[in-house]
Amino acid sequence: MLDYDLEAAHYDQTRGGVARARAAAGAVLELVPGDCTSLVDVACGTGIVTELLAAPGRTVLGVDMSAGMLARARPRLAGRGTAVRGDATRLPVATRSVGAVTFMWLLHLVDETVVAAAIAEAARVLRPGGVMVTTVDKNSAQFETSSDVGDILRAAQQELAPPASDGMERVRDVATAAGLELAGAADYIGHGQGRSPREWARRVREEIAWTRHADPRRVAEICGALEALPEQDVRRADPEYKLAAFRLGG
Repeated sequence: MLDYDLEAAHYDQTRGGVARARAAAGAVLELVPGDCTSLVDVACGTGIVTELLAAPGRTVLGVDMSAGMLARARPRLAGRGTAVRGDATRLPVATRSVGAVTFMWLLHLVDETVVAAAIAEAARVLRPGGVMVTTVDKNSAQFETSSDVGDILRAAQQELAPPASDGMERVRDVATAAGLELAGAADYIGHGQGRSPREWARRVREEIAWTRHADPRRVAEICGALEALPEQDVRRADPEYKLAAFRLGG
């Protein structure tokens, strides 16, 4: 897991910046009811998306565990809401008190137990009719855009990766058990997230979780295939990420 206090200083610049934030916020707002007056953005990071979720008559609360991230989020939310330190599984929010809970780029980072606890906590704080909006299938979405790189990595992921903690079917089952019904879906372009074959080969060797415990010979084969592709330093298309919304009945 990254040290997000250290990452905060350059997090936005390395992850698509304002362009990706606007695309993500736009997709979230397609799924949040227009009459929602209070929204909790869990794992809000620097607040670059959170600030775009505020609207006249709607306040936002950003929640994050990283003090470094919160130091950047608080100025962004001034006058529109606030940001506090907290845990996705124990939100500092009263039961049945908010209209929407959002998880952007969170569930793929945690294990199944935390996913279930976070979704149950979202269900606790939502008012009847409120929605939980979350990214799903985040890691696999990186490889679904048709490209030579995507073809190689998609096959490798299917072979080597365990079931994703944020897989759509898994999230839907957990949400259903918590009393939340699937209410809609949206997608957005992950601006700035397309990478070159050379960069992907480096990430396969150094960063991707599902290659860390794989047979080194298989990892070398994957990297070799990536490094044999043409235009080694040309970024491929940006990925398209998916969001799902779940509504609390009643």
